[in-house]
Amino acid sequence: MTLRCEHVSKEYGGKRVLDDVTLEIEPGRIYGLIGRNGAGKTTLLSILTAQNPASSGTVTLGGQQVWENQKMLDHLCFSRELNPQNAFGNASYKVKEYLRMAAAYYPNWDKAYAERLIGLFGLDVKKRIAKLSKGMLSMVTIIVALASRADITILDEPVAGLDIVSRERFYQLLIEDYTETGRTFIVSTHIIEEAANVFEKVIILHEGRLKLVEDTVGLVARFWAVSGREDEVDAACAGLDVHHVDRMGRGKTAYVSTEPGGDIRRCTDGHAVDIAPLSLQKLFVALCGDETAEGETK
Repeated sequence: MTLRCEHVSKEYGGKRVLDDVTLEIEPGRIYGLIGRNGAGKTTLLSILTAQNPASSGTVTLGGQQVWENQKMLDHLCFSRELNPQNAFGNASYKVKEYLRMAAAYYPNWDKAYAERLIGLFGLDVKKRIAKLSKGMLSMVTIIVALASRADITILDEPVAGLDIVSRERFYQLLIEDYTETGRTFIVSTHIIEEAANVFEKVIILHEGRLKLVEDTVGLVARFWAVSGREDEVDAACAGLDVHHVDRMGRGKTAYVSTEPGGDIRRCTDGHAVDIAPLSLQKLFVALCGDETAEGETK
């Protein structure tokens, strides 16, 4: 089933944090949601899963409204960064009690898989939520998300607090589960480079607005860094979309994009410049950094 939001906006105290977002989540894909702090990512995810009402707009799953529709909500899981102070309203719960409540909430809960994940992460289920480290809280978040077996599973900052080994293990588990089940995943994260190869599609949210939704491979393939002497870079980039500029002395690097299928080398042929592809992280900085294309502070 396709999850769709149309013209969704959200205001808090007169401030608009989401502005006219229209987005379609296709089944059987892994999406990466990236954006700066305050871009509205968590707000959007909470609205998609009916944990937060939109100020305007609609959210549907398979053509049916999600809000106050338990039949549709049974297909969704939003596992967000766990705060010991508000975990189901009571931080005194032990991990095993917390997971027991999650099992009661999600109709497709896979108890055997949850137990396997507990073993893989070495999580002490007798500990109370309030006593867990940030890394252990992330492990609980991941276990709830994966063991829910929800058709559309959303994870908000799932690797916050995890060391590099545990982060790598999470992404391996995600790929394994996706390959086995074909579930739809949306992962919101600030650690972009590690996750870039996992995301089939990228959603970029900037200042409450949807900036783009594209296939990751195709998106990265059309962004480039063009470096050299300033006059040569300017001449080479004429006619290209310049998103960001870095200057160093007489040198300059322009971060540019071509049209899909465009040939950057044909565009810059005849100019003394160096051309290098951009990583997803660099691309994100070029699109959502603090500076304009001319390098002037906004």
